[in-house]
Amino acid sequence: MSERLRRLAAIVKADLLIRFRRPSTIVVFLLLSAFAYLWIPDPATGRALIVIDDKRALYNSAAIGMATASLGTIFIGLAGFYVISSAIRRDVQSRCGYVIASTTMRAPEYLLGKVFGNIVFLSTFMTGFMVSSMAMLLVRGEAPLEPLVFARQYLLLVPPAIVFVSVVAIVFESIPFLSGKFGDVAYFFLWMGSLGVVATNIGKGGDPGWAGYFDTSGFGFLQASLKTDRLSIGATSFDPSHGVYVFGGMTVSPEWILPRLVATFSPLALMAMALLFFHRFDPARLRKAGQKASRGWMARIGALAKPMARRVYGLGVRGAGGSLLGTARADAMMSLSAFPLSIVLVAGFSVAAMATPLPQLARVVLPIAFAAAAVLIADAPAREHRSGTVGLVYASPRLKSLFVWWKFAVTLLMSAIILIGPLLKIALARPAALPALLVGVIFISAFATALGVISSNPKTFIVVFLTFWYLVVSDHGGSPGLDFAGFYGVVTPAILAAYAAC
Repeated sequence: MSERLRRLAAIVKADLLIRFRRPSTIVVFLLLSAFAYLWIPDPATGRALIVIDDKRALYNSAAIGMATASLGTIFIGLAGFYVISSAIRRDVQSRCGYVIASTTMRAPEYLLGKVFGNIVFLSTFMTGFMVSSMAMLLVRGEAPLEPLVFARQYLLLVPPAIVFVSVVAIVFESIPFLSGKFGDVAYFFLWMGSLGVVATNIGKGGDPGWAGYFDTSGFGFLQASLKTDRLSIGATSFDPSHGVYVFGGMTVSPEWILPRLVATFSPLALMAMALLFFHRFDPARLRKAGQKASRGWMARIGALAKPMARRVYGLGVRGAGGSLLGTARADAMMSLSAFPLSIVLVAGFSVAAMATPLPQLARVVLPIAFAAAAVLIADAPAREHRSGTVGLVYASPRLKSLFVWWKFAVTLLMSAIILIGPLLKIALARPAALPALLVGVIFISAFATALGVISSNPKTFIVVFLTFWYLVVSDHGGSPGLDFAGFYGVVTPAILAAYAAC
């Protein structure tokens, strides 16, 4: 093995050891494996994993392999990015990067090592999920297990998504303005947007066209292979009178060979962009990147809003006292003051609430305001764990035993401040809709607190809530169970009570 390959292997090995020694990684791995049980329901319950052309698919290796691989691809595309998107930042914070920079290792070698580390890590996750899905076939299957047929479905669908996510995570970390919270949100919409564009441009059973070369999710290829767009995957109800669909497995037709290969390896070309922006742990470049970030257009707006933010939020800190609510109020105000753009958002949502008719306010302004509030409150419950100040906080009287309630109060206050304009208009113009809106505020605050405290990472809540939010907005009120804040006026008292209980 050459010296260069040894260095690449060392980076991959170090990344894997660091990640798999974390308790959170083991928890995520076990949860993903357990999802196989939830995603593959017993047909006797009236629900099935996959329904094609209104027919329940027979539980054989091809059907279970294809369905679980597509669900795994969604996990890789969404949660996978947030799990691996701290590889370079970790080396900066631990100072290991400065040691690496002092060696003969070149920047391309380091970045490729990080990409390969991401690929191996995500591949290990998917292999474990595939094995769990095979075990579920033995439990609920209606045909013998065929491991090669099962694995072929994964090989045809999953690799492009793994490579794409692994590369994009490094590219986003290398570009300063995409390495933070803005990049986390931007990636979510990038993935969902690309998913929709590719799937709609590859007709059922049609030629892959240009979209096939960008089909990293594999859903366009899946739709073309099945030659239908009437496909539902994931614990779907079915009508037994329509019969059973026997799926023989996906195959690659000649016109799809090149698009699948390009979709798998073309993301590596994005590494040129990562090399262009990568700082190689140069303290001067890191400092310069921070200075550039402070001169960006968002930073300029924040600088203009900073004096006003300090005065407005400073009023809330005065007289906080030593009570739990007083401490939470001070924490909430300081959290918002650290992000001066929040005062712009509060003013913008308030103006939009006053200028927008009630129907548009509920269906357009409120969902956007809730998404913004969720992104802003995500960091509050995990801040102490990430900064290493938990011990200092726990030294305060009673704060350790009331830590969760304190963080819940902080996120609740922050959400209420960001949404104050829409809340006041709804309270005055349509009081009957206010309870649902308040339950929505409490729900996202409790949700952010729970995931933040459990995972010690704000990205956990961001990805889970944005995925849920995307389903709510895309549903347009078709399912009352998704209308958690009464955006579309279809939520029932029972559903509202369930969200309040959660």
